[in-house]
Amino acid sequence: MKSLITKISAVIVLGAALASCDTMASEYSTSDNMYEVTITNISHGEFFTPIMVASHQHGVKLFKLGEAASSELEIIAESGNSNPLKDSLLASGKTLDVAQATSPLPPGQSVTLTVRMNKKNSHISVVSMLVPSNDAFFAVNGLHVGKAKRTITVYSPVYDAGSEINDELCVSIPGPGFVCSGEGTNTESGEGFVHVHPGIQGIADLDKAQFDWRNPAAKITIKRVK
Repeated sequence: MKSLITKISAVIVLGAALASCDTMASEYSTSDNMYEVTITNISHGEFFTPIMVASHQHGVKLFKLGEAASSELEIIAESGNSNPLKDSLLASGKTLDVAQATSPLPPGQSVTLTVRMNKKNSHISVVSMLVPSNDAFFAVNGLHVGKAKRTITVYSPVYDAGSEINDELCVSIPGPGFVCSGEGTNTESGEGFVHVHPGIQGIADLDKAQFDWRNPAAKITIKRVK
């Protein structure tokens, strides 16, 4: 498993997504609380691209089901690059903190990221692409945490950004070189709206038995540590 993770980290096509886990917002305030967000990959054979966690104000949403994905979400869902969304969130003035993982997350593994929260910024969002896939992602979409001292656990299904056709061809799927190493984004149009992903169908280069999943695919645990 260790050699496999090393290979994936070296080959996966993510552009600038391999950013530091350091927080991306302003200096720490004594009124802020610290929260650990632990994400566990509970899919059978899919990898999560480096995960992004953000703390923000009420009303901030990464997407709305049944509506078109933003360009920033499209980039994550097709290539795994979360930097454009990070930049957009921080530029909005409605986001307190952003943390990004530094490597993909294999099935059965967990990663913990830490973000700051306060009374004004009491919501958390989490997002990552699933590889191999055309435009699949999991997400926590503006969960209200507040100042809860109890541990909060939620589960995420896999969503489809609706921005790319699910042709399951490696030429249009980025990711580990032993599976696919195609393009990260394309100009093709998909369904045109965000919806629950139908899973891997095994219609082309992807083996359904190896890569398909049954929802949910991600477990997210949020714990206040300060």
